[in-house]
Amino acid sequence: MAKYGKKAQSSVEHAMEKKKKGSLESGKSKKKVKSRKQAIAIGLSEARKKGAKVPKKKGAKKSSHKTGGRKKSSK
Repeated sequence: MAKYGKKAQSSVEHAMEKKKKGSLESGKSKKKVKSRKQAIAIGLSEARKKGAKVPKKKGAKKSSHKTGGRKKSSK
């Protein structure tokens, strides 16, 4: 089974072409994208907005932070 749909593939291709031309900009800052990985991420993000078949983004991993509180003593 394919991981990405055809819409997603064409969206990434479009983003890569824009990157090569030097016209691909990132988010609110509108800075020029130089990284290949960032261009792919922008293409996938645009595909998600269009409703293409793209897996969900991997969120930041939450650390299993244990609280260092006192233990309750049962009497």
